[in-house]
Order: sequence, then structure tokens, then C-alpha cells
Amino acid sequence: MTDSALTLLGLALRGNNLAVGEAPVEEACKTRRAWLVLSAADAAQNSVDRAMRWAEAGGAPWVRVPWDKGALGSALGRGSCAMAALTDRGLAAALAGRLAQRDEGLRAVASKLEEKKKPRAQKPAPCEF
Repeated sequence: MTDSALTLLGLALRGNNLAVGEAPVEEACKTRRAWLVLSAADAAQNSVDRAMRWAEAGGAPWVRVPWDKGALGSALGRGSCAMAALTDRGLAAALAGRLAQRDEGLRAVASKLEEKKKPRAQKPAPCEF
């Protein structure tokens, strides 16, 4: 697992910031905790369709990652993994940025997550005289 994006997913899992598998991904999307939904490159079309539908319903972007189910599962300590959802905004933005380095088509997703990551401007404190 030398791929830095896969390493990031492993860190997200250890930090309890990654929903892995259909039921956890569906729950993360329904509760609007998902920031980025992922599908493996070789995931079955019906799994991809469900992941896309759940992501849309939860207001999260969906991307197909360049790894097959075996590689994705191996990075997460499982035999295989067809879908996952990042539940931390910063990790989702970091992963999208790393994926966008490989695929320019994902630049919009990375930019959207980066925008959401920026803190809102603080209102100045009222002056007291």
C-alpha cells in the first residue's frame, strides 16, 4: 500500500472517519455525515447506482476511485470493498485533492470540498468604549 491516497483512507478508517460497505455508507449518507462517497473501479453497476443515489440524497459528491475492490479492501484490512464514505470534511478534501492529481475531471470535486473546508470569516468583536 504505497499509494498515499490509500494510506489516507487507512488513516480515516483508524480514526473512525470512514464508513465501509453498503449499510454503513447508506447510513452515513442518510444522516448527512458523508462528505465524499467512493466506489471501487470494478464495483457492480447496481452497487455503483446505489452509492450514487445515496450520495446525491445526502448532498455528498460521489467518485469512482482508480482501485479495484481488492486493492481498496486490502487498504482497509478487508478482503474486498466496493464502496466507502468519508465522514470527515478535511480528510475528504485531502483525498479528493490527491485523486484530482491523477484525474483532472475530479478537480471540481476537490475544489468544492476545499471551499467547504475553509472557515467562515469571523465577525469583528464589538468595540467597547
